Amino acid sequence: MSATSRPPQVLLPANGDVATVARDLTRQGWRVHPGFSLPAEPWDVGTRRLVAVGRVPNAATAQAALLCAVRGAGLVVAMDRDTAWAAVFLADLARIRPAVRPPAVTDGLSLSDEQRALLDLLAEGHSIAQAARRLYLSLRTANRRVAEARATLGVSTTREAVLAYVRLRGP
Repeated sequence: MSATSRPPQVLLPANGDVATVARDLTRQGWRVHPGFSLPAEPWDVGTRRLVAVGRVPNAATAQAALLCAVRGAGLVVAMDRDTAWAAVFLADLARIRPAVRPPAVTDGLSLSDEQRALLDLLAEGHSIAQAARRLYLSLRTANRRVAEARATLGVSTTREAVLAYVRLRGP
């Protein structure tokens, strides 16, 4: 499978707008499947450009979503990352394939996915240490990524970087 046809993997906060992301993926030629219960056949759905979409409120649903990813489907998941089972789900998902940004995001910023994820968490009120833990980064790496983001955004403090990022990123 080429990099351009790689199944999307979009992780949203619990109140995230899965419908908008699903519409954007449909416009890009992906087949959206509501929920995480795929048909038994065929097992490998990777060539079908299928994306399973839904909210993940508990560990059982997380396992079903993980199985979709194992079978080759893309994922659009809205979940609370602070639940007890979330860290295990995210770690398992990261072993299958690394997360990518939603294809609909075209804000023109030259920030890496890691920098964006850190700035998103900082904008939500997390400390750099908390954001690093959530993204499975060392504190040193997180601090370096934030420093790189500050330089890219042309600001001198982390607070200014978060504010500039939020303004440029939009809602």
